[in-house]
Amino acid sequence: MINRSQAVITTAEERPRDGWNDPVHGSISWQTLLSSDITPTDSMSAGIAELAPGGELKPHRHDPSEIYFIFKGTGIVRIDGHETTVKSGTTVFIPGNAEHGIRNESSANLKFFYAFPTGSFADVVYRFPEG
Repeated sequence: MINRSQAVITTAEERPRDGWNDPVHGSISWQTLLSSDITPTDSMSAGIAELAPGGELKPHRHDPSEIYFIFKGTGIVRIDGHETTVKSGTTVFIPGNAEHGIRNESSANLKFFYAFPTGSFADVVYRFPEG
C-alpha cells in the first residue's frame, strides 16, 4: 500500500519553533509547516523563518534548490558572493548547491517563507564552511 499525500491546512501557531543561535549557523528561528515527518505530504517541505534585528543565517549550501518569499521587513541575501537587498514582497530563487545566507541589518524583524522540493525538511543537509 502506498501512502499518498493529503491536503494540509496549517498555521505557524500550530508548529513548534526551532532554530540556531551560535557562531557557525548564525541566529535564526523557524517553524516547519510542511514536512513528511510531521504532515501527510510528500515532494515539498516549507516553513517560516524569522531573523531578529542583527540576526543572520550564515552562508551555507544544500543540495536542493530553495525559494524565499519575504513577507515582513528588509534584509540582505547573499548568493554565491552577490548581495541583494530584499524587502516585503521579494521572491528569491536559490539554485541547489549555491552558497547563500541572509541577514537582517534593520531594526525590525525579518520574516520569510521558505520552500524546498523535497518531502522532508530533514532531507535538507546544511553544509556550512569550516571556520
